[in-house]
Amino acid sequence: MSSPQPSVSIVVPVRNEADNIAPLIAEIGAALDGRWAYEIIYVNDGSTDATGERLASIVQQRDNLRQLRHARSAGQSAAVRSGVRAARGAIVATLDGDGQNNPAFLPDLISAVEKGAGRVGLAAGQRIGRKDTGFKKFQSRVANGVRNAILKDGTRDTGCGLKAFQRDVFLTLPYFDGLHRFLPALMRREGYEIAYVDVIDRPRHSGVSNYGFFDRLWIGIMDLAGVWWLIRRKKPTPDVTEVKA
Repeated sequence: MSSPQPSVSIVVPVRNEADNIAPLIAEIGAALDGRWAYEIIYVNDGSTDATGERLASIVQQRDNLRQLRHARSAGQSAAVRSGVRAARGAIVATLDGDGQNNPAFLPDLISAVEKGAGRVGLAAGQRIGRKDTGFKKFQSRVANGVRNAILKDGTRDTGCGLKAFQRDVFLTLPYFDGLHRFLPALMRREGYEIAYVDVIDRPRHSGVSNYGFFDRLWIGIMDLAGVWWLIRRKKPTPDVTEVKA
């Protein structure tokens, strides 16, 4: 039997996360089963391990699981966008595929967008009790502090993969590599409210990080300047009505 039209789509970008696939899918199911009609979209970002095979096997068992594959790695932002474009739900929720984001918090994020009744464009997870190294946490504090000082987006943690948002609003945002780290600022730019949900971080199940800090540091600085420019250049959205004869 085919699954019903989903109201929620869960998008999970992954690269070389074979051992984390099955446990995370089981946790997503435990969090959402019986609450929403939902689909899970894994975006396999050019993995070279058994990620694709593990997903293909589970797809045979779950009719609400889909796998998209990039022929070569295009990065986390591209993977998220591919998943959102393919999503059938009006609300999309994202989480990282390494197991550090606990799916138990997905219902709180999804509900925050629903209760926003169109006003809330994004519900953003804010990590507490992070399990990263001290150096990585220091990097994040610096990056978040600089970003918030320049963009004034009111968000202390944009790096958390746990987010939920209106699909149609996301697809109107200007796309660039690194977009997922600037969603609060860009949603505010479009006039939407942001809901914040504290989430508890945990260690990854296995493997190592595939989307690192140093490979995006200088690009992130340029992105910050670009987003600042976009915000400064934003004009009020016209209130348009059709005049009929």
